[in-house]
Amino acid sequence: MDPTTFAAALRDLTTPLAGSGRGILLLLAALLLGFLLGLAAAKLLRRFRERTTRELALELLRETEAKRQADVDSVIQRVRESFGSLSLEALAKSTEQFLKLAGERFESDRQLTSGELGAKKELIDQQLVLMTATLDNVSKLVKDLEKDRSQKFGELAGQLQSAGEQTARLLETTSLLREALASTKVRGQWGERMAEDVLRVAGFVESVNYLKQKTLEGSGSRPDFTFLLPRDLRLNMDVKFPLDNYLKFLGASTDTDRDRFRGDFLRDVKQRVKEVATRDYIDPALSTVDYALLFIPNEQIYAFIHEQDSTLLEEALRNKVVFCSPITLFAVLAVIRQAIDNFALDQTSNEMLALFGAFQAQWEAFLKKLEQVGKRIGDAQKEYESLTTTRRRALERPLGKIEELRTQRRLVPAVLEESEAEGDAAAEEEPGTLRDGRE
Repeated sequence: MDPTTFAAALRDLTTPLAGSGRGILLLLAALLLGFLLGLAAAKLLRRFRERTTRELALELLRETEAKRQADVDSVIQRVRESFGSLSLEALAKSTEQFLKLAGERFESDRQLTSGELGAKKELIDQQLVLMTATLDNVSKLVKDLEKDRSQKFGELAGQLQSAGEQTARLLETTSLLREALASTKVRGQWGERMAEDVLRVAGFVESVNYLKQKTLEGSGSRPDFTFLLPRDLRLNMDVKFPLDNYLKFLGASTDTDRDRFRGDFLRDVKQRVKEVATRDYIDPALSTVDYALLFIPNEQIYAFIHEQDSTLLEEALRNKVVFCSPITLFAVLAVIRQAIDNFALDQTSNEMLALFGAFQAQWEAFLKKLEQVGKRIGDAQKEYESLTTTRRRALERPLGKIEELRTQRRLVPAVLEESEAEGDAAAEEEPGTLRDGRE
Protein backbone atom coordinates (compact mmCIF):
# COMPACT_ATOMS: atom_id res chain seq x y z
CA MET A 1 0.00 0.00 0.00
CA ASP A 2 1.26 3.50 -0.83
CA PRO A 3 2.26 5.52 2.29
CA THR A 4 0.20 8.56 1.20
CA THR A 5 -2.92 6.41 0.80
CA PHE A 6 -2.24 4.79 4.16
CA ALA A 7 -1.90 8.19 5.87
CA ALA A 8 -5.20 9.35 4.36
CA ALA A 9 -6.92 6.17 5.53
CA LEU A 10 -5.38 6.54 8.99
CA ARG A 11 -6.60 10.14 9.18
CA ASP A 12 -10.15 9.08 8.28
CA LEU A 13 -10.06 6.41 10.98
CA THR A 14 -8.61 8.63 13.75
CA THR A 15 -10.88 11.63 13.16
CA PRO A 16 -13.80 10.24 15.25
CA LEU A 17 -11.39 9.29 18.05
CA ALA A 18 -9.81 12.74 18.51
CA GLY A 19 -10.07 12.61 22.28
CA SER A 20 -8.25 10.96 25.09
CA GLY A 21 -6.83 8.05 23.07
CA ARG A 22 -5.45 10.31 20.32
CA GLY A 23 -1.82 9.97 21.47
CA ILE A 24 -1.94 6.17 21.52
CA LEU A 25 -3.47 6.04 18.09
CA LEU A 26 -0.82 8.39 16.74
CA LEU A 27 1.89 6.20 18.21
CA LEU A 28 0.37 3.07 16.70
CA ALA A 29 -0.02 4.81 13.37
CA ALA A 30 3.58 5.92 13.40
CA LEU A 31 4.80 2.43 14.29
CA LEU A 32 2.64 0.87 11.62
CA LEU A 33 3.84 3.42 9.10
CA GLY A 34 7.46 2.69 10.01
CA PHE A 35 6.84 -1.02 9.67
CA LEU A 36 5.30 -0.52 6.25
CA LEU A 37 8.17 1.70 5.18
CA GLY A 38 10.62 -0.96 6.36
CA LEU A 39 8.79 -3.59 4.38
CA ALA A 40 8.80 -1.33 1.33
CA ALA A 41 12.51 -0.69 1.76
CA ALA A 42 13.22 -4.43 2.22
CA LYS A 43 11.17 -5.22 -0.87
CA LEU A 44 13.08 -2.67 -2.90
CA LEU A 45 16.37 -4.03 -1.58
CA ARG A 46 15.39 -7.59 -2.49
CA ARG A 47 14.33 -6.43 -5.97
CA PHE A 48 17.72 -4.90 -6.67
CA ARG A 49 19.72 -7.48 -4.74
CA GLU A 50 21.08 -9.20 -7.81
CA ARG A 51 22.57 -6.06 -9.24
CA THR A 52 26.30 -6.55 -9.10
CA THR A 53 27.82 -3.09 -8.55
CA ARG A 54 28.20 -1.05 -5.40
CA GLU A 55 27.05 2.13 -7.19
CA LEU A 56 23.59 0.62 -7.75
CA ALA A 57 23.30 -0.16 -4.03
CA LEU A 58 24.29 3.39 -3.07
CA GLU A 59 21.90 4.84 -5.60
CA LEU A 60 19.14 2.59 -4.25
CA LEU A 61 19.97 3.77 -0.71
CA ARG A 62 19.77 7.43 -1.70
CA GLU A 63 16.49 6.91 -3.54
CA THR A 64 15.00 4.97 -0.59
CA GLU A 65 16.16 7.60 1.91
CA ALA A 66 14.74 10.40 -0.22
CA LYS A 67 11.45 8.58 -0.66
CA ARG A 68 11.29 7.72 3.03
CA GLN A 69 11.96 11.34 4.00
CA ALA A 70 9.34 12.53 1.54
CA ASP A 71 6.80 10.02 2.87
CA VAL A 72 7.57 10.99 6.49
CA ASP A 73 7.22 14.68 5.66
CA SER A 74 3.96 13.99 3.91
CA VAL A 75 2.63 11.98 6.84
CA ILE A 76 3.73 14.64 9.34
CA GLN A 77 2.08 17.31 7.26
CA ARG A 78 -1.18 15.37 7.05
CA VAL A 79 -1.11 14.47 10.73
CA ARG A 80 -0.37 18.08 11.61
CA GLU A 81 -3.27 19.21 9.54
CA SER A 82 -5.57 16.57 11.12
CA PHE A 83 -4.69 16.77 14.82
CA GLY A 84 -3.43 20.28 15.19
CA SER A 85 -0.70 21.65 17.30
CA LEU A 86 -1.51 19.45 20.36
CA SER A 87 -0.89 16.18 18.62
CA LEU A 88 2.08 17.55 16.68
CA GLU A 89 4.41 17.28 19.66
CA ALA A 90 3.34 13.69 20.42
CA LEU A 91 3.64 12.85 16.75
CA ALA A 92 7.12 14.40 16.70
CA LYS A 93 8.18 12.17 19.59
CA SER A 94 6.62 9.15 17.92
CA THR A 95 8.24 10.10 14.68
CA GLU A 96 11.60 10.50 16.40
CA GLN A 97 11.25 7.07 17.98
CA PHE A 98 10.03 5.64 14.68
CA LEU A 99 12.95 7.22 12.82
CA LYS A 100 15.34 5.82 15.39
CA LEU A 101 13.90 2.33 15.05
CA ALA A 102 13.77 2.63 11.25
CA GLY A 103 17.34 3.91 11.19
CA GLU A 104 18.54 0.97 13.27
CA ARG A 105 16.59 -1.47 11.05
CA PHE A 106 17.84 0.23 7.90
CA GLU A 107 21.43 0.24 9.19
CA SER A 108 21.17 -3.48 9.91
CA ASP A 109 19.72 -4.13 6.45
CA ARG A 110 22.37 -1.87 4.90
CA GLN A 111 25.20 -3.75 6.60
CA LEU A 112 23.72 -7.08 5.53
CA THR A 113 23.24 -5.80 2.01
CA SER A 114 26.77 -4.33 1.96
CA GLY A 115 28.20 -7.71 3.00
CA GLU A 116 26.26 -9.49 0.31
CA LEU A 117 27.28 -6.87 -2.24
CA GLY A 118 30.93 -7.26 -1.23
CA ALA A 119 30.79 -11.04 -1.63
CA LYS A 120 29.09 -10.68 -4.98
CA LYS A 121 31.66 -8.06 -6.01
CA GLU A 122 34.51 -10.47 -5.19
CA LEU A 123 32.73 -13.22 -7.14
CA ILE A 124 32.15 -10.80 -10.03
CA ASP A 125 35.84 -9.77 -9.92
CA GLN A 126 36.90 -13.42 -10.10
CA GLN A 127 34.53 -14.01 -12.98
CA LEU A 128 35.88 -10.89 -14.69
CA VAL A 129 39.45 -12.19 -14.32
CA LEU A 130 38.42 -15.53 -15.83
CA MET A 131 36.49 -13.79 -18.57
CA THR A 132 39.47 -11.55 -19.31
CA ALA A 133 41.79 -14.56 -19.60
CA THR A 134 39.23 -16.37 -21.76
CA LEU A 135 38.80 -13.30 -23.96
CA ASP A 136 42.59 -13.04 -24.33
CA ASN A 137 42.74 -16.68 -25.42
CA VAL A 138 39.83 -16.17 -27.78
CA SER A 139 41.47 -13.05 -29.19
CA LYS A 140 44.73 -14.95 -29.72
CA LEU A 141 42.85 -17.82 -31.33
CA VAL A 142 40.99 -15.39 -33.59
CA LYS A 143 44.28 -13.78 -34.61
CA ASP A 144 45.81 -17.19 -35.34
CA LEU A 145 42.73 -18.20 -37.30
CA GLU A 146 42.83 -14.95 -39.21
CA LYS A 147 46.51 -15.46 -40.00
CA ASP A 148 45.90 -19.06 -41.04
CA ARG A 149 42.87 -17.98 -43.07
CA SER A 150 44.94 -15.37 -44.87
CA GLN A 151 47.65 -17.93 -45.59
CA LYS A 152 45.15 -20.57 -46.73
CA PHE A 153 43.31 -17.97 -48.78
CA GLY A 154 46.57 -17.05 -50.49
CA GLU A 155 47.34 -20.71 -51.16
CA LEU A 156 43.80 -21.28 -52.40
CA ALA A 157 44.02 -18.24 -54.64
CA GLY A 158 47.31 -19.57 -56.06
CA GLN A 159 45.83 -23.02 -56.60
CA LEU A 160 42.75 -21.55 -58.23
CA GLN A 161 44.93 -19.48 -60.50
CA SER A 162 47.04 -22.53 -61.36
CA ALA A 163 43.89 -24.59 -61.92
CA GLY A 164 42.51 -21.84 -64.13
CA GLU A 165 45.69 -21.77 -66.18
CA GLN A 166 45.71 -25.55 -66.50
CA THR A 167 42.04 -25.51 -67.48
CA ALA A 168 42.76 -22.88 -70.12
CA ARG A 169 45.65 -24.95 -71.47
CA LEU A 170 43.47 -28.06 -71.39
CA LEU A 171 40.73 -26.27 -73.30
CA GLU A 172 43.26 -25.07 -75.84
CA THR A 173 44.74 -28.56 -76.18
CA THR A 174 41.26 -30.06 -76.45
CA SER A 175 40.35 -27.59 -79.15
CA LEU A 176 43.53 -28.34 -81.07
CA LEU A 177 43.00 -32.08 -80.63
CA ARG A 178 39.43 -31.81 -81.84
CA GLU A 179 40.55 -29.88 -84.90
CA ALA A 180 43.29 -32.41 -85.54
CA LEU A 181 40.96 -35.40 -85.14
CA ALA A 182 38.61 -33.93 -87.71
CA SER A 183 40.88 -35.55 -90.31
CA THR A 184 40.37 -39.29 -90.88
CA LYS A 185 44.07 -39.79 -91.53
CA VAL A 186 45.09 -38.03 -88.35
CA ARG A 187 42.58 -40.07 -86.36
CA GLY A 188 44.06 -43.26 -87.78
CA GLN A 189 47.59 -42.16 -86.85
CA TRP A 190 46.47 -41.18 -83.38
CA GLY A 191 44.76 -44.56 -82.92
CA GLU A 192 47.93 -46.38 -84.02
CA ARG A 193 49.94 -44.29 -81.56
CA MET A 194 47.55 -45.28 -78.77
CA ALA A 195 47.93 -48.94 -79.74
CA GLU A 196 51.73 -48.62 -79.75
CA ASP A 197 51.64 -47.09 -76.26
CA VAL A 198 49.60 -50.04 -74.99
CA LEU A 199 52.00 -52.48 -76.69
CA ARG A 200 54.97 -50.73 -75.12
CA VAL A 201 53.42 -50.92 -71.67
CA ALA A 202 52.68 -54.63 -72.19
CA GLY A 203 56.36 -55.22 -73.04
CA PHE A 204 55.91 -55.98 -76.75
CA VAL A 205 58.76 -55.12 -79.11
CA GLU A 206 58.31 -54.42 -82.79
CA SER A 207 59.75 -57.08 -85.16
CA VAL A 208 60.04 -59.40 -82.15
CA ASN A 209 56.49 -59.70 -80.86
CA TYR A 210 54.57 -57.90 -83.59
CA LEU A 211 54.83 -56.40 -87.06
CA LYS A 212 53.41 -53.04 -88.11
CA GLN A 213 51.77 -52.34 -91.49
CA LYS A 214 52.94 -55.69 -92.87
CA THR A 215 51.28 -56.67 -96.17
CA LEU A 216 49.90 -60.20 -96.14
CA GLU A 217 51.41 -62.65 -98.60
CA GLY A 218 49.19 -63.52 -101.53
CA SER A 219 46.80 -60.59 -100.98
CA GLY A 220 46.82 -56.81 -100.91
CA SER A 221 45.50 -56.59 -97.35
CA ARG A 222 47.67 -54.84 -94.83
CA PRO A 223 46.58 -54.95 -91.20
CA ASP A 224 47.79 -52.21 -88.86
CA PHE A 225 49.39 -54.75 -86.48
CA THR A 226 50.25 -58.45 -86.79
CA PHE A 227 51.11 -60.31 -83.57
CA LEU A 228 53.60 -63.18 -83.79
CA LEU A 229 52.32 -66.20 -81.85
CA PRO A 230 53.94 -69.56 -81.05
CA ARG A 231 54.06 -72.31 -83.71
CA ASP A 232 54.29 -69.61 -86.41
CA LEU A 233 50.70 -68.48 -85.85
CA ARG A 234 49.63 -64.86 -86.38
CA LEU A 235 46.90 -62.57 -85.06
CA ASN A 236 45.92 -59.49 -87.09
CA MET A 237 44.51 -56.24 -85.68
CA ASP A 238 43.07 -53.12 -87.33
CA VAL A 239 42.65 -49.70 -85.68
CA LYS A 240 39.28 -48.01 -86.28
CA PHE A 241 38.16 -44.65 -84.87
CA PRO A 242 34.53 -43.78 -85.84
CA LEU A 243 34.37 -40.28 -84.35
CA ASP A 244 32.37 -37.93 -86.63
CA ASN A 245 28.84 -39.06 -85.86
CA TYR A 246 29.72 -39.60 -82.20
CA LEU A 247 30.74 -35.93 -81.86
CA LYS A 248 27.58 -34.91 -83.68
CA PHE A 249 25.57 -37.00 -81.23
CA LEU A 250 27.21 -35.27 -78.27
CA GLY A 251 26.54 -31.85 -79.77
CA ALA A 252 22.93 -32.51 -80.77
CA SER A 253 20.31 -30.37 -79.00
CA THR A 254 17.16 -32.38 -79.78
CA ASP A 255 16.18 -35.99 -79.25
CA THR A 256 15.50 -36.40 -82.97
CA ASP A 257 19.01 -35.34 -83.90
CA ARG A 258 20.52 -37.53 -81.20
CA ASP A 259 18.60 -40.58 -82.41
CA ARG A 260 19.65 -39.91 -86.00
CA PHE A 261 23.36 -39.45 -85.17
CA ARG A 262 23.32 -42.48 -82.86
CA GLY A 263 22.00 -44.63 -85.70
CA ASP A 264 24.62 -43.21 -88.09
CA PHE A 265 27.36 -43.96 -85.57
CA LEU A 266 26.28 -47.56 -85.03
CA ARG A 267 26.06 -48.00 -88.80
CA ASP A 268 29.66 -46.74 -89.11
CA VAL A 269 30.79 -49.29 -86.51
CA LYS A 270 29.03 -52.14 -88.34
CA GLN A 271 30.74 -51.07 -91.53
CA ARG A 272 34.15 -51.22 -89.81
CA VAL A 273 33.37 -54.73 -88.52
CA LYS A 274 32.42 -55.79 -92.05
CA GLU A 275 35.68 -54.38 -93.46
CA VAL A 276 37.76 -56.40 -91.00
CA ALA A 277 35.72 -59.58 -91.47
CA THR A 278 35.81 -59.52 -95.31
CA ARG A 279 39.56 -59.00 -95.62
CA ASP A 280 42.19 -61.72 -95.45
CA TYR A 281 42.89 -61.09 -91.76
CA ILE A 282 41.47 -64.56 -90.95
CA ASP A 283 43.04 -67.21 -93.22
CA PRO A 284 44.33 -70.54 -91.83
CA ALA A 285 46.35 -70.96 -95.04
CA LEU A 286 48.40 -67.94 -93.94
CA SER A 287 48.81 -69.40 -90.41
CA THR A 288 46.40 -66.93 -88.79
CA VAL A 289 44.19 -67.71 -85.82
CA ASP A 290 40.41 -67.90 -86.19
CA TYR A 291 39.80 -64.34 -84.93
CA ALA A 292 40.90 -60.78 -85.71
CA LEU A 293 41.03 -57.75 -83.40
CA LEU A 294 39.26 -54.42 -83.96
CA PHE A 295 40.87 -51.74 -81.76
CA ILE A 296 38.79 -48.71 -80.64
CA PRO A 297 41.36 -46.25 -79.17
CA ASN A 298 38.88 -44.49 -76.86
CA GLU A 299 37.26 -45.97 -73.77
CA GLN A 300 34.26 -43.63 -73.92
CA ILE A 301 33.39 -44.62 -77.50
CA TYR A 302 33.92 -48.30 -76.62
CA ALA A 303 31.53 -47.96 -73.65
CA PHE A 304 29.03 -46.06 -75.84
CA ILE A 305 28.92 -49.00 -78.27
CA HIS A 306 28.22 -51.37 -75.37
CA GLU A 307 25.46 -49.14 -74.00
CA GLN A 308 23.66 -48.37 -77.24
CA ASP A 309 23.69 -51.74 -79.03
CA SER A 310 24.94 -54.82 -77.21
CA THR A 311 23.91 -57.02 -80.17
CA LEU A 312 26.62 -55.33 -82.22
CA LEU A 313 29.31 -57.08 -80.19
CA GLU A 314 27.57 -60.43 -80.60
CA GLU A 315 27.33 -59.90 -84.34
CA ALA A 316 31.05 -59.05 -84.45
CA LEU A 317 31.87 -62.27 -82.58
CA ARG A 318 29.82 -64.26 -85.07
CA ASN A 319 32.01 -62.69 -87.76
CA LYS A 320 35.09 -63.68 -85.68
CA VAL A 321 35.94 -60.05 -84.89
CA VAL A 322 36.76 -59.06 -81.28
CA PHE A 323 36.35 -55.45 -80.11
CA CYS A 324 39.18 -54.04 -78.00
CA SER A 325 39.59 -50.80 -76.07
CA PRO A 326 42.96 -49.71 -74.62
CA ILE A 327 42.22 -51.57 -71.37
CA THR A 328 40.85 -54.74 -72.94
CA LEU A 329 43.69 -54.75 -75.47
CA PHE A 330 46.14 -54.78 -72.59
CA ALA A 331 44.33 -57.86 -71.22
CA VAL A 332 44.47 -59.58 -74.62
CA LEU A 333 48.17 -58.78 -74.91
CA ALA A 334 48.75 -60.22 -71.46
CA VAL A 335 47.14 -63.48 -72.60
CA ILE A 336 49.27 -63.49 -75.77
CA ARG A 337 52.40 -62.80 -73.75
CA GLN A 338 51.55 -65.64 -71.36
CA ALA A 339 50.97 -68.00 -74.28
CA ILE A 340 54.35 -67.04 -75.76
CA ASP A 341 56.07 -67.55 -72.41
CA ASN A 342 54.36 -70.91 -71.93
CA PHE A 343 55.39 -72.01 -75.42
CA ALA A 344 58.97 -70.91 -74.79
CA LEU A 345 58.93 -72.77 -71.49
CA ASP A 346 57.57 -75.89 -73.23
CA GLN A 347 60.28 -75.70 -75.89
CA THR A 348 62.96 -75.17 -73.26
CA SER A 349 61.63 -78.13 -71.29
CA ASN A 350 61.79 -80.37 -74.36
CA GLU A 351 65.35 -79.26 -75.09
CA MET A 352 66.33 -79.89 -71.48
CA LEU A 353 64.80 -83.39 -71.63
CA ALA A 354 66.75 -84.10 -74.84
CA LEU A 355 69.94 -82.86 -73.18
CA PHE A 356 69.23 -85.09 -70.19
CA GLY A 357 68.98 -88.07 -72.57
CA ALA A 358 72.35 -87.21 -74.17
CA PHE A 359 73.85 -86.73 -70.71
CA GLN A 360 72.57 -90.18 -69.64
CA ALA A 361 74.26 -91.83 -72.63
CA GLN A 362 77.54 -90.02 -71.98
CA TRP A 363 77.31 -90.87 -68.28
CA GLU A 364 76.94 -94.58 -69.01
CA ALA A 365 79.94 -94.48 -71.40
CA PHE A 366 81.92 -92.66 -68.71
CA LEU A 367 81.09 -95.33 -66.13
CA LYS A 368 82.21 -98.10 -68.51
CA LYS A 369 85.53 -96.39 -69.17
CA LEU A 370 85.97 -95.75 -65.48
CA GLU A 371 85.39 -99.44 -64.73
CA GLN A 372 88.03 -100.41 -67.29
CA VAL A 373 90.52 -97.97 -65.82
CA GLY A 374 89.76 -99.41 -62.37
CA LYS A 375 90.51 -102.92 -63.57
CA ARG A 376 93.80 -101.78 -65.12
CA ILE A 377 94.74 -100.00 -61.92
CA GLY A 378 93.98 -103.24 -59.99
CA ASP A 379 96.21 -105.29 -62.29
CA ALA A 380 99.02 -102.76 -61.93
CA GLN A 381 98.60 -102.83 -58.15
CA LYS A 382 98.96 -106.60 -58.17
CA GLU A 383 102.15 -106.41 -60.32
CA TYR A 384 103.57 -103.75 -58.01
CA GLU A 385 102.92 -105.87 -54.95
CA SER A 386 104.58 -108.84 -56.68
CA LEU A 387 107.70 -106.76 -57.42
CA THR A 388 107.94 -105.36 -53.88
CA THR A 389 107.52 -108.72 -52.17
CA THR A 390 108.43 -111.97 -54.02
CA ARG A 391 110.90 -110.56 -56.55
CA ARG A 392 112.59 -108.40 -53.95
CA ARG A 393 113.10 -111.31 -51.54
CA ALA A 394 114.43 -113.47 -54.36
CA LEU A 395 117.05 -110.81 -55.16
CA GLU A 396 118.03 -110.09 -51.57
CA ARG A 397 118.59 -113.77 -50.63
CA PRO A 398 121.90 -114.15 -52.63
CA LEU A 399 123.04 -110.78 -51.33
CA GLY A 400 122.57 -111.99 -47.77
CA LYS A 401 124.71 -115.02 -48.36
CA ILE A 402 127.48 -112.87 -49.88
CA GLU A 403 127.40 -110.62 -46.80
CA GLU A 404 127.75 -113.67 -44.54
CA LEU A 405 130.84 -114.86 -46.49
CA ARG A 406 132.46 -111.39 -46.18
CA THR A 407 131.80 -111.37 -42.48
CA GLN A 408 133.24 -114.84 -41.97
CA ARG A 409 136.41 -113.85 -43.81
CA ARG A 410 136.55 -110.57 -41.96
CA LEU A 411 136.90 -108.50 -45.07
CA VAL A 412 136.65 -104.74 -44.78
CA PRO A 413 134.01 -103.17 -47.05
CA ALA A 414 135.49 -101.35 -49.97
CA VAL A 415 135.71 -97.53 -49.69
CA LEU A 416 133.43 -95.86 -52.25
CA GLU A 417 133.60 -92.43 -53.72
CA GLU A 418 131.53 -89.69 -52.10
CA SER A 419 128.87 -89.82 -54.80
CA GLU A 420 128.60 -93.60 -54.50
CA ALA A 421 128.35 -93.32 -50.69
CA GLU A 422 125.53 -90.88 -50.98
CA GLY A 423 123.77 -93.29 -53.35
CA ASP A 424 124.22 -96.15 -50.90
CA ALA A 425 122.86 -93.99 -48.04
CA ALA A 426 119.84 -93.11 -50.10
CA ALA A 427 119.31 -96.79 -50.86
CA GLU A 428 119.55 -97.63 -47.17
CA GLU A 429 116.86 -95.01 -46.40
CA GLU A 430 114.32 -96.61 -48.74
CA PRO A 431 111.37 -98.12 -46.81
CA GLY A 432 111.31 -101.89 -46.29
CA THR A 433 115.14 -102.24 -46.32
CA LEU A 434 117.28 -103.04 -43.22
CA ARG A 435 120.91 -102.04 -42.65
CA ASP A 436 122.10 -105.59 -43.40
CA GLY A 437 120.29 -105.58 -46.77
CA ARG A 438 117.36 -107.69 -45.60
CA GLU A 439 113.71 -106.71 -45.28
